[in-house]
Amino acid sequence: MEAVTGAWQWLTTAANWAGENGVWHRLTEHLWLSALCLVLSCLIALPLALYLGHLGKGGTLAVNISNVGRAVPTFAVLVLLTLSPLGRYGDWPTVIALVLFAVPPLLTNAYLGMREADRDVVEAARGMGMSGPQLLLRVEIPLAYPLLMTGLRSATVQVVATATLAAMAGGGGLGRIITAGFGNYDTAQVVAGALLVAVLALAVEGVLVLVERLLDPLRGRRRAATRTASRTASPTAARTPVRTPEDTDRRPSDQPPSGQRPSDQPLSDQPPPDRAPADQAPPDPARPDPCGPDLSRPDDLSRPEPIRTN
Repeated sequence: MEAVTGAWQWLTTAANWAGENGVWHRLTEHLWLSALCLVLSCLIALPLALYLGHLGKGGTLAVNISNVGRAVPTFAVLVLLTLSPLGRYGDWPTVIALVLFAVPPLLTNAYLGMREADRDVVEAARGMGMSGPQLLLRVEIPLAYPLLMTGLRSATVQVVATATLAAMAGGGGLGRIITAGFGNYDTAQVVAGALLVAVLALAVEGVLVLVERLLDPLRGRRRAATRTASRTASPTAARTPVRTPEDTDRRPSDQPPSGQRPSDQPLSDQPPPDRAPADQAPPDPARPDPCGPDLSRPDDLSRPEPIRTN
């Protein structure tokens, strides 16, 4: 806790930000060195990855070779280059080491982005008569844009964080603040330098995320596809029938089946009480009732009907 408090006091001291050894000067050196390494890495990795991804040949071998560089420690490469004749040329050992460190993520993500593009769209564009360069610039690169930016973000953060090692080879950057703290046995200065590097890496990551969203050539189409997918995936709300007091008072045998409203029952199942069933024929008025009086005989109208007993 004392180291964090001391680092805060060191960062809030105005004298530590001014001068040749101040934070602003070291920050400028750090950004310049990181930008130079990233530009060189992009010039090496991206054209090769886009070309191999467009052809679909030799990409696997190139990716495997570039991934070997990830297994080699950057600090070891930096030390070897510093002890070589290149060590006489200032920051070039650091630049070469950081370029070798940044090429693998750029090459791998760019190649995978090209190969994972929708082949149906690519074939449709080729069938429309697009040439090779048109197909690459208008179809394949926009489809591979997310993975391209992912590789760029990964390489940028790694370079910004690893550029601190330039101070070990006599270079500039924020690493000089850390090495100066070690030389002076100043723990607060060491922690302050480490915090500056971490904050710078996170800030660069956030800026690249915003740039990726703003420059996305298919941003509108991806939004529309996301909205369509969310609407399609949302479950349809089931309609629950409203129960009325009449439905509650019914007997169990009169209740409609589950999920069926009373009004959905067939009319044949609900005969009106004042109408005869469908299977019983209505009485014929022209046919006399055998149990009633004979209307054809006048004396039967005045004769009382006899009472029948069993």
